[in-house]
Amino acid sequence: MKIVFEDIKRLAGSSFRILVNPKLNHFYYWHFHPEFELTFIVAPKGTRRVGNHVGNFEGSDLVFIGSNIPHLNFDYGIKTEYEKVVLQIKEDFFKNDFVTTPELAAIHQLFEQSKRVICFNGIIKDKVGKKLQKIHLLPHFEQFIAVLSLFQMLATSNERTLLHDTPIENLYNNKEQLRLKVVYQFIENNYQRAILVDEIATLTHLSKAAFCRYFKKMTRLTFTEFLNQYRIEQAKILLKSDKNVTETCYECGFESLSYFNRIFKKVVGENPIQFKRK
Repeated sequence: MKIVFEDIKRLAGSSFRILVNPKLNHFYYWHFHPEFELTFIVAPKGTRRVGNHVGNFEGSDLVFIGSNIPHLNFDYGIKTEYEKVVLQIKEDFFKNDFVTTPELAAIHQLFEQSKRVICFNGIIKDKVGKKLQKIHLLPHFEQFIAVLSLFQMLATSNERTLLHDTPIENLYNNKEQLRLKVVYQFIENNYQRAILVDEIATLTHLSKAAFCRYFKKMTRLTFTEFLNQYRIEQAKILLKSDKNVTETCYECGFESLSYFNRIFKKVVGENPIQFKRK
């Protein structure tokens, strides 16, 4: 997948979202979002792809990514056990009074540097990583204080590397982002039924041919390929619960059990029964 606009949903009244161990290692999720993102992953080895940077890590990785910078999920392709925590901060976190608060000057500078993507190493990586793994256990206000504390630690550390020489520019304009958002919301609301390319093209005010060209350019997938990947991700959730393979197939919008099995194995690397047994 080339690029996806990720519409992040937070709890009402929150400045951030914490994701603990989101498992996306079978899903190539090349995406961007307005929110800043701090990712910590513990794994024997892996690959980070952010902006124009491609690099490997061993043992663990801690990276701070600026707003709207395209990146791949850090766990993609990892076949061993791993742990991952993702902290996503609202894009307007440092606006209004926060910008002029002297005590937050170092953190504000850190957020500015995140436009070039910051990779942390050494003692600070391990120290912040361990705190990040436990932060979701705190009450909400204590989480907020802990988040500020983590960023102050990062802001005052020299154990860092900037992964780009200049700030990364997202070449996908607001109009394209909004159009993608419409498509994704439509899929989210309608994936359980048959979806025709004609109706999604009409929704985006494009002809069928123009929509197909646009979607392939933006995602490097056909609309059907993307829809199938989305449905498979929903199928994995159902299979982990009490749903059997047949129920999962039809509840996720597939009209043929054999087609569902074939697509599932193509995306996940194993058939639905093998996945459910695990």
